Amino acid sequence: MNIQRSERVLETIPVGSLGIIPLPSCKELGQKVNDYLVQWRKESALEHKNTIAFQGYEQDSYLVDAAVPRFGSGEAKGIVQESVRGRDLYLMVDVCNYSMTYKLRGQINHMSPDDHYQDLKRIIAACGGKAKRLTVIMPFLYESRQHKRSARESLDCALALQELANMGVDNIITFDAHDPRVQNAIPLHGFETVQTAYQFIKALLGNVPDIQLDSDHLMVVSPDEGATNRAVYIANVLGIDMGMFYKRRDYTRVINGRNPIVAHDFLGSNVEGKDVIVIDDMISSGESMLDVARKLKELKARRIFLYSTFGLFTNGMDKFDAAYEEGVFYRILTTNLIYQTPELLSRPYYISCDMSKYIALLIDTLNHDASISDLLDPYERIAAFLEKYRNGQI
Repeated sequence: MNIQRSERVLETIPVGSLGIIPLPSCKELGQKVNDYLVQWRKESALEHKNTIAFQGYEQDSYLVDAAVPRFGSGEAKGIVQESVRGRDLYLMVDVCNYSMTYKLRGQINHMSPDDHYQDLKRIIAACGGKAKRLTVIMPFLYESRQHKRSARESLDCALALQELANMGVDNIITFDAHDPRVQNAIPLHGFETVQTAYQFIKALLGNVPDIQLDSDHLMVVSPDEGATNRAVYIANVLGIDMGMFYKRRDYTRVINGRNPIVAHDFLGSNVEGKDVIVIDDMISSGESMLDVARKLKELKARRIFLYSTFGLFTNGMDKFDAAYEEGVFYRILTTNLIYQTPELLSRPYYISCDMSKYIALLIDTLNHDASISDLLDPYERIAAFLEKYRNGQI
């Protein structure tokens, strides 16, 4: 694995000694991020890194020991096991990690997003305001699906962001937020929603070498109106056509908290004989994605790739297994930003997009108080990668 830091010159003085606190929900991803940072900083040729301004710059590990033990009643407390005074802290949490459990009166409880969010607040509280700066890296933004009010409803995401800001969090970094406009809740604080397009394209081209990047052989499709911007972006950087499906819903009924979809209508050019990338921010139950894939197959599309930043798979893998056997889709790609089940990782049709190096780059750059603009918009890096790919260098 190539773990050289790309040609980034970070010579500004760090904000403070770097510390990473991956909550138990994010341990594996946090360890990978830490490994990159340790390697990069050991290999760094910074001439000033032994001066007092760079104190604690090169370490064997940047992980800060923290825990959230629980009482028998189910209550908990956050503990940070070492000093964080003056440090630049990055807290990582995966609110979707339902594999974690705790005991409540002898019963096993699976942790919900609410539990993970409470644990995050406990660790922030345990830091006691002593850190120089606090950044929360929350790949799947807590309550981001409840981002607007359509009736007499709570605005949970906005409340959570305000709560974190009031607790002293300076920056919140998330990935492909369901609706980035939730940042309006904290306009005077840092909020970044990061794209995953670069890692998706690398994973796709690295695992499917026979794919042809032109409009005659490849097309990007949005499964609904909400994912159109993502589809347009990918189509533009790859230089191919895009289409979209329009979801017709029955607004007279509510089933399982939402209006049922009556039909998917396709808007776009001919897909016959083409590979198709269907792109969305998340695969929840997967029904919508599979319906779209079936419609595309009816329109005589060739291979169908289902890509989503977050693979929740809330109803398990059975439907996907059956659809794969039927030839409805060819591959599924999601990131490792949230918990991936062993069942998912074992599937022959699954491709994982590793985001750990990208998060390490973000942390490294922010710790130096340098601009992350080029990391937030990966267009130039994608263009450079595609040029190498087309020239046979990759």
